[in-house]
Amino acid sequence: MAQFSESMDVPDMGRRQFMNLLAFGTVTGVALGALYPLVKYFIPPSGGAVGGGTTAKDKLGNNVKVSKFLESHNAGDRVLVQGLKGDPTYIVVESKEAIRDYGINAVCTHLGCVVPWNAAENKFKCPCHGSQYDETGKVIRGPAPLSLALCHATVQDDNIVLTPWTETDFRTGEKPWWV
Repeated sequence: MAQFSESMDVPDMGRRQFMNLLAFGTVTGVALGALYPLVKYFIPPSGGAVGGGTTAKDKLGNNVKVSKFLESHNAGDRVLVQGLKGDPTYIVVESKEAIRDYGINAVCTHLGCVVPWNAAENKFKCPCHGSQYDETGKVIRGPAPLSLALCHATVQDDNIVLTPWTETDFRTGEKPWWV
């Protein structure tokens, strides 16, 4: 039977723990680095506007600048922007100097189609099943059961900022269904 002498040292336990920690840290760092883009993909970006609002974006994803917006649109125009939760939202041009204080969500309350503005008839008409809404988005003909959702539209630092509409719906006098 062989005996071990004290001169044959067993590797130092501190060194072994250090190597295990180093290996664990390396594997964990690589795994987190690989998961980060995946997590960012599934969490939508926030609007980042002051007061919890969302800055309206154009079709290219740029902030809508009110000064340029009003120069290129006429009073009464309804222009689609990317609004709350990324939904298409109409901004209504009040005059060459101002927009209305509300935006109109363009998603039909029947089956979720985007409802275009028909300037000739002065109403929104859904191409899918014929629902119609007046100039403020109030339903005037079904099968859509509800009016289009509203949001507040304000101007802050030359940007259009949209915030949720939680007050009584001025078109119906009722509590908003979308809250």
